[in-house]
Formats: sequence, structure tokens, C-alpha cells
Amino acid sequence: MKRFYSKVDPDILLFTLNKSEDITYDRTDLSPEDQYLQVATKKLSKDTTFRPHRHLKLTRQIDKTQEAWVFLSGKVRASFYDIDDTLFLETELSAGDCAVAYNAGHSFIVLEDKTTLYEFKNGPYLGIEKDKRFIN
Repeated sequence: MKRFYSKVDPDILLFTLNKSEDITYDRTDLSPEDQYLQVATKKLSKDTTFRPHRHLKLTRQIDKTQEAWVFLSGKVRASFYDIDDTLFLETELSAGDCAVAYNAGHSFIVLEDKTTLYEFKNGPYLGIEKDKRFIN
């Protein structure tokens, strides 16, 4: 797992990247606990289980949308942007890889047909006008 911080303000976490080969039998928290979107990885052995549970009702206040991609197949070239909208990093992501954007602008172009992913965002989603500002 690799964390990337803004070049403009080094205290601001832009995004994390985790390659599938980096997943171990130890839990790795990709997200610091102060971020809205919490992502972790862990390789599991046969018969691993956990106690059934529900999460408690807890009022949370958020002021931005964060987003994660988990690629199941295929390949993309992902672009991440700093808080001043300058290009920060371009990288290829493929099956098993995960990217979590906390404060980074982001985009990708699909490089292989039938690329499949899960996309996660904190909600509720209130439409493009209230959710997005396009970079260019």
C-alpha cells in the first residue's frame, strides 16, 4: 500500500494505491481512521470467520465525496490530480488493484475491453451539480 500526499500541501492525503500482490494475511488499513471512506485489505485462510454483527446507528457529518475503485478484471490507466488540479500521477491498475481517492481529482481510461470494477462512494448521491467540479 502506498499513500500519496499533496505537493501543494503535504498534510493533505490525496489517495492510496494498493496492488493485489501487496495483500497479506495481516489486515492493512488503506484509509487513515479520520477519512470518510474506510478501506482495508486482508488475505483470508479457509474457515476464517467473524462474529455476526450489525453496526450501531451513528450520526456522521461529511463535507465531501470520496471514491474507491476495486478492479476485478482488465486494465486502466488512472490519472490523479493534486488539490491545485495539476496532474500528480498516472499509473496502470489491473485485476485485484484498489485505488482510494480522498482529496485527489481522478479519472481513468480503459485499456482492455470488458474491464470490470466495483466503485464505492460515500452517499447519499445528490446528482452531478452538487457532487462534481470538472478539472478540464
